[in-house]
Amino acid sequence: MIQDIISVGRLAEARRRAMRRGTWFRALDGAERAIIGLTIRCVDRIRSPMLAKIVTATLIKLKLATESNVKRLVRTAGRFMAQKVSWIAQGWGNRSARQWAKDRGFIQYLAILEINASPAFRHKRAGRGLF
Repeated sequence: MIQDIISVGRLAEARRRAMRRGTWFRALDGAERAIIGLTIRCVDRIRSPMLAKIVTATLIKLKLATESNVKRLVRTAGRFMAQKVSWIAQGWGNRSARQWAKDRGFIQYLAILEINASPAFRHKRAGRGLF
């Protein structure tokens, strides 16, 4: 069950990290902050499925708000580019290219290439770099 996964210690650590990074007040509204704060203070273990659902959604929101631009680009554009390169290479007959789309290092490499791509080489219509 999801209630067993979320511990009060994990909530406290997430709150501490978000406050340190300055996203606690920027990313969450007053009700979400209150729910996390009261859960940390009043509950030893989350038993309610409804509370677990709310707390999980809030933790995901915090995680996305504290994510760096590089990680966000790796998660979004990097995966897309790796999949596309993998399909092209497979079309050329490279059977091992299937694994490229799952290779974290390759995905990160393509995302960094996208960040560093010169504006002169970017596609005019899409506004994107390599792909």
